[in-house]
Amino acid sequence: MSLVQDDSRTAVSRAHREEWARIVASLTRRYGDLDIAEEAAAEAFAIAVEKWPEDGVPPNPGAWLTTTANRKAIDRIRREGKRDDKHKEARMLHDDTPLEPLGAIEDERLRLIFTCCHPALAPETRVALTLRMVGGLTVPEIARAFLVRETAMEQRITRAKAKIKAARIPYRVPAAEDLPVRVAGVLAVLFLIFNEGYLATGPATDPVRRDLTAEAIRLARLIRALLPGDGEVAGLLALMLLTEARHAARVSATGELVTLDRQDRGSWDRTLIAEGHALVRERLAAGEAPGRYQILAAINAVHTDARDVRDTDWSQVVALYDQLVRVDPSPIVALNRAVAVAEMDGPEVALAAVDRLADRLSAYHAFHATRADLLRRLGRSADSRAAYDQAIELAGNTAEIAYLTRRRDELG
Repeated sequence: MSLVQDDSRTAVSRAHREEWARIVASLTRRYGDLDIAEEAAAEAFAIAVEKWPEDGVPPNPGAWLTTTANRKAIDRIRREGKRDDKHKEARMLHDDTPLEPLGAIEDERLRLIFTCCHPALAPETRVALTLRMVGGLTVPEIARAFLVRETAMEQRITRAKAKIKAARIPYRVPAAEDLPVRVAGVLAVLFLIFNEGYLATGPATDPVRRDLTAEAIRLARLIRALLPGDGEVAGLLALMLLTEARHAARVSATGELVTLDRQDRGSWDRTLIAEGHALVRERLAAGEAPGRYQILAAINAVHTDARDVRDTDWSQVVALYDQLVRVDPSPIVALNRAVAVAEMDGPEVALAAVDRLADRLSAYHAFHATRADLLRRLGRSADSRAAYDQAIELAGNTAEIAYLTRRRDELG
């Protein structure tokens, strides 16, 4: 491969990361049709792959791609012979009813994100559509990420676009009074994407999917740039950064999960940690009541601030969990709080708190894994082994299964 070809391929890849969502968003706004926008954008990038090695990378790759995609969209509309209908449809989908002032929230990519994460769509559909339309991932990539057949994922995305059209879901940023709830839905989608990468499920996938964690962080950065004043956006980005910072220490050379207390903290990414800590401090300085993601980020900031596990300020961790319980009184939060309580008040106190969650978390592998560890520390080996068995049966991550199996087998 020549140097020119290598440079052009690098340019196409960079343009895809930086321009895909903007191009799809601008075409969607103009033509009111996600199908046309997606197909035209894909064709433009395919043409770039062919032409740029021969003609050179254009001075403004984004403008070149947008112009090419726009011509492809017009070609398709003319081929279908429905230009008037398409334009009428576009006016219906793009409701230009004036909204309350939202500051500088005018980026078309934000409109696209809110459309893909509309509450009328099922949660798993929002994830798939966001990865395709905003992230630019291919259908096979999304299908592999979520262990779904390509045909099934294609149908899911196609049905989602059809529902947006049939329900006339407007392509716009929500009104001011609806914005907090709708932003929460967008963040939930990004958190799902990140979690699937952080602790990937399924026997045929890598235990950690850095492609997905990186994509979630990239999209979170995009949301942060578009909504710089939103505390929960900053909180989620900080949480992702502080979690991703530990990736190099999370899985051993033998493919086994390494728990936080045993990780090589020297291998943590200090650049990501510094950025995450800065976001946490920024939110503290804002003086606003923190939401769920901000508190989770603060908990991770305490952990990543300790150079040794023995330096962890467990009293602060428990206090933050107490705050989180008031915001999110879920059994999973209570379970994680109990893990911190074990470090302060001992495993017996923590086990009592965990056992009170049995009715609600009996199908959750981490519940049984937590019980197994606490029972182990109390010297109740037989009960611990039984809890490990249940955790292994329910776990879906290969590295986690390897870790739990070794811990169980050590009991004899």
